[in-house]
Amino acid sequence: MGISDLIAGFIQEAVNEANGSAELQRAELANRFGCVPSQINYVISTRFSPEHGYIVESRRGGGGYIRIRRVRMDPKQLVMHTVNAIGESVDAATAGALLSNLTGGGALSADTAHLMAAAMGNTALRTIPPALRDTVRADIFKQMLLRLL
Repeated sequence: MGISDLIAGFIQEAVNEANGSAELQRAELANRFGCVPSQINYVISTRFSPEHGYIVESRRGGGGYIRIRRVRMDPKQLVMHTVNAIGESVDAATAGALLSNLTGGGALSADTAHLMAAAMGNTALRTIPPALRDTVRADIFKQMLLRLL
């Protein structure tokens, strides 16, 4: 298990123990794990993003903090939030993270998420020029989500 996994696990546990919202200090986390603060930033930006169902607020400086809140929405709100988050294009990894968040939030069944992932995957889109795949994937994803409503 890498240091990023350890940091993410610690933060996830802190959020869970604090009923969905934890306030942490970047320097304190860096000292705890023997890493540089930028490693903490990396973990937060890649594992605790809106696509993963979190809102992160940060204040730098001596009394600075990082507040991480898990967003809980009803399934319809979560679907609409996801449609808005997709934007004009979405890569395969981000689409996977969004599907995971939708499944975790109860908006999609695991079977539906697997079918959607297959329909938006690079294999299914192989005849689309690579430069256009993320745009096509976003359009497909949004249309599938809107049909769920």
